[in-house]
Amino acid sequence: MITKNKRLLGIVLTAVLLLMIPLIAMQFTNEVKWSFPDFIVAAVLLFGTGLTCELVIRKVKKTEYRIAACAMVLTTLVLVWLELAVGIFGTPFAGN
Repeated sequence: MITKNKRLLGIVLTAVLLLMIPLIAMQFTNEVKWSFPDFIVAAVLLFGTGLTCELVIRKVKKTEYRIAACAMVLTTLVLVWLELAVGIFGTPFAGN
């Protein structure tokens, strides 16, 4: 039980630390311009990815399947993040 709680705490702390990077960068440069909805979307993506990997770790028994499933989840995160950031696929979600 303690290990599961440590992993969840690690997921939350990692997501918060990653969200702090653009928040701090915005204080020092005009190159980073995130709005409140940007932070909300990033938080949902990071927490959702972390919690999905946690679910995979808890439910999938074979190590190979765990690694493959978490790799797919992380790949999906990267592709969605890239689409929202620079529009690599050209969907309407990328913005202008």
